[in-house]
Amino acid sequence: MIKTTKLIEKIEGEAKLHFTLKNDKIDFVEIEFFSSRHIEDILKGKSPLDALVITPRVCGICGHAHLIATVKALENCYEQIHISQKAKIIRELTLNFELIQNHFKWFYMVILPLIGQKQQVLKAVLPSQLMAKAIAVLAGQYPHTSYAIVGGIVSEITQNDIICVQNFIYETIKFFKKNFIDVDIENFLVCENIDKVANSKGELSSFLKTMEKSNLQRTGGSYDRFIVFGENSYFKKGKSLTTRINSTLDVKFVQESENKNSYAKNVKYRGKYYETGPLSRAMINKIPLIRESHRRYKDSLYSRILARICEIPQLLYHSNKLLGEINLKEPSFIEPPSMPEFCNGTGIVEAARGSLIHKVKIANEKIKDYQIITPVQWNLGNGTKEEPAIAQKAMMGLKDKNTAELVFKSFDICSVCATH
Repeated sequence: MIKTTKLIEKIEGEAKLHFTLKNDKIDFVEIEFFSSRHIEDILKGKSPLDALVITPRVCGICGHAHLIATVKALENCYEQIHISQKAKIIRELTLNFELIQNHFKWFYMVILPLIGQKQQVLKAVLPSQLMAKAIAVLAGQYPHTSYAIVGGIVSEITQNDIICVQNFIYETIKFFKKNFIDVDIENFLVCENIDKVANSKGELSSFLKTMEKSNLQRTGGSYDRFIVFGENSYFKKGKSLTTRINSTLDVKFVQESENKNSYAKNVKYRGKYYETGPLSRAMINKIPLIRESHRRYKDSLYSRILARICEIPQLLYHSNKLLGEINLKEPSFIEPPSMPEFCNGTGIVEAARGSLIHKVKIANEKIKDYQIITPVQWNLGNGTKEEPAIAQKAMMGLKDKNTAELVFKSFDICSVCATH
C-alpha cells in the first residue's frame, strides 16, 4: 500500500485528496476540506431577514442561488403568502443566468487545462460578463444581490430592460454557436446523435475528440444514481437509478452527517449516495443527447461534462421564452403578513453544481437553527472504502492522480460551499 496526498487548487478554495494506491491503482481516496467559516452558526440568534444578506456570502460563484434558496425557505414559513408570477419569473431568470455564466467559466478555466489545452480566460469572461449584466439589469447589481425578499423582489423593470436582457441572451447564444458548435442551435437541442456533434466544428467537438483520443469516455463512473430536488418551469425534480425515474421525493429523507476528517458533511437520501448536478438534471429531464451519451458511457466523465455544456443553450432558450411571459403590470412585491413567531421553512433551488437546500427554524422571531445542504456535499462526501461517496467511487480504480483530478473537478468543486 502506498499513501500520497495531492493539494487541489483553483476550486473556489482548496481541498486535499489523500490517495491510497495498490497495484498501481487508486484503491481509496479520502477528500479533505480543511477550513470553515461556520455561517450556519453565525445566523443563529439573528433576525430571519438578516439571512437574505448573510447567506449570499457563502460563495462568490453561486451566491445568487443561496439568496433564492433563503427567500424560499423564509416564505415557506408562512401558511399563506402571495408572490406574483412576474417576481417568480424574474427570480428564475437571474438564477438561470448565474448557472450559465458558471458553466462557461468552469469549462474554459478548469476543464480545458486538465485535458492539455490552454486555459482561455478571455473566452470565459465575455459570456460570463453578458450573463452578469443580465442579472444586474433585473436585480440591480451582481454579485451578492439581495433584491429577492419575502413577498417578491424589490426591482421594477421596464420594457427597455426586457429588450436589453434579450440582447444579452442573443449575444450569448451567438457566442456559443461561434465557439462551441457551428450548427443550428435549435437542432442541437433536440439532437440525439453524439457522432454528429463530435464531427461538427467548434470547441465542443474538439473536446469530445480529445476525450475519445485519450480513451476517457468511460472514465469516472460512480453509482449511476441521480437526484434533483429543485423544481421550476424547466427543471423537474426526481431521482433515478440509470434510466428508471421516480418523481416522488421528500426532503425529510435527506440525511446529513458529520465527517471527522473534513469540514464538509456527508449527504445521503434514504441512506444512499446520489449524484446531483447538470448530468442528473439532464437525465431527469430526458435530454436526448445526454440520454444517448449515458446509453454509451453511463455516468462517466464524458457524460458529466457534456451535460453541463449542453445545459447552456437549454437555459438560454428557455430564459428567452420566460422573458416573453413577464407581465409588467403585475406587482413586483406583495406585502406579506407578519412572520409567525414559531415556524420552520425549507427552500430548494438548482444551483450550477446541483440541488441546494436551505432549512430554517424560527423561534421568538429569531433564527433558532439554519441548515445549508450544498451540491458539493452531495457529490463529495467522505464515505468508507466499502461504501464510498459519489466522487470517491468515481476516482477509485484509476491509474494516475492527474486523471483523478480531472474526474474530481468534473463535479465543479467549491470548498467554501462544501463547508460554509
